[in-house]
Amino acid sequence: MIAIAIVDDKPQLIRNLQAAFEGSEEVEVVFTAINGLQAVERMREGPHRPEVILMDIEMPRMDGIEAVRQIKAEHPETAIIMLTVFDDEDNIFQAILAGATGYLLKEEKPAHILQAVADAREGRMPMSPLVAGKALTYLRQELPTRRIRRHRPEDFQLTRRESEILEQLAAGATYPQVAERLFISRQTVRNHVHHIYQKLEVKSKAEVIQLAERNKWFR
Repeated sequence: MIAIAIVDDKPQLIRNLQAAFEGSEEVEVVFTAINGLQAVERMREGPHRPEVILMDIEMPRMDGIEAVRQIKAEHPETAIIMLTVFDDEDNIFQAILAGATGYLLKEEKPAHILQAVADAREGRMPMSPLVAGKALTYLRQELPTRRIRRHRPEDFQLTRRESEILEQLAAGATYPQVAERLFISRQTVRNHVHHIYQKLEVKSKAEVIQLAERNKWFR
């Protein structure tokens, strides 16, 4: 069962999602929050932290994108899916830069949201079809090059295993695929990914792929 959190300033939407997920053997809602600041504080409190967060964008006190930025800085292993009505390029791109794992529109059916949660937990980047096209264009053409002095994965002091996993991630492999190919558990993959993100100073798989492509790693 996947531990999740729902963050939205509309209580009715939270209740609707909870009702839709009720009885599901796939997810368990460990907390809800009505704004980004509350979500950041709940993550700091622990001890029951979610593996995946469904996050709205426009909220009082702290918006969802800033909440993503702060949560990913402290808990890079946590997957965060934006769940919003906004499909404009600026919000999509800012969410990706902040470290969002996926981006869904609120019109998605509960079954699709559940599948997105499972995908995000396994290292995929779930997106609504309309969003995916815009995001792909952005990642290929618009994402600015990270300014770093080192340009080889070895320069980041990765272990041999971390380098192997990094190569798999850069090729677009999911966590289950990495685990199967390297004969290790999925949790071990997640632990290594956490360390890789810290060493590369990235917040998401999208940044890993972009960094590898920009520096022509593994070619």
